[in-house]
Amino acid sequence: MTTSRSLWIQGLLLLVILLVCVFPFYWMVTTSLKTQVVALESPPVWLFEPTLANYREALFDDGVLRTLINSLIIAISTTALAIVLGVPAAFALARFEFRGKKDLWFWFITNRMVSPIVLALPFFLIVRNLGMLDKHITLILIYLTFNLPIVIWICTDQFRGIPYDLYEAARIEGASQWTILRKICLPLAMPGVAVSGIFSFIFSWNELMFGLVLTRTTAKTAPAMAVSFMEGYNLPYGKIMATSTLIVIPVLIFALLASKQLVRGLTMGAVK
Repeated sequence: MTTSRSLWIQGLLLLVILLVCVFPFYWMVTTSLKTQVVALESPPVWLFEPTLANYREALFDDGVLRTLINSLIIAISTTALAIVLGVPAAFALARFEFRGKKDLWFWFITNRMVSPIVLALPFFLIVRNLGMLDKHITLILIYLTFNLPIVIWICTDQFRGIPYDLYEAARIEGASQWTILRKICLPLAMPGVAVSGIFSFIFSWNELMFGLVLTRTTAKTAPAMAVSFMEGYNLPYGKIMATSTLIVIPVLIFALLASKQLVRGLTMGAVK
């Protein structure tokens, strides 16, 4: 009886947590389907006639489609570069001993400790003086500095979890370091690589600060576009929520497609 009651309590708590987590997304999607008048109703209107006018205006009249493409280009490019550069670096940190290794590892980790708002003004001044404002490559390089440590951090732990005997056996057989990485270690560490890629993509896709400071029109990202709708007392809630929904959907689809690798990567090494 006590066990049954405990299960009911646990189920109820999980349901409450689920509702708390899902409700903001529900509110965002439903508001995106409301007119401005209905969205401003007090108390809130729960039953209404949905409209896609906010999506049509945001995508085609206000240029959100172009900013979504910009965000996609920047996020994919950043993720690809972070993996291409981070995986070999993680392999070296996991398998080799060299002078300054601990200092280098600490430097990689501290890059994620700096708040973006602290670097916004210095980056703006540097980019402006170089004539690189409002360019895709600028955001790609800046996002890379923050996402590369994530890839190195996660992948280093994955490579360390691979039995060293496999590495030694390959070396005895005459395999080069690159062959060992490509044919032995990388397939075994793929869950960790996938997790680091997912995180890198999400962080690049959702980043707002630098997208807002360093872009104007050509390379403007979707999060920066959503914020630009806010002008004084004019808050078009429908268009803001429609843009936010469009920003969330690609990340949600990407996470669902990679969920198997995500779970494997996060739980690998949890049980010895």
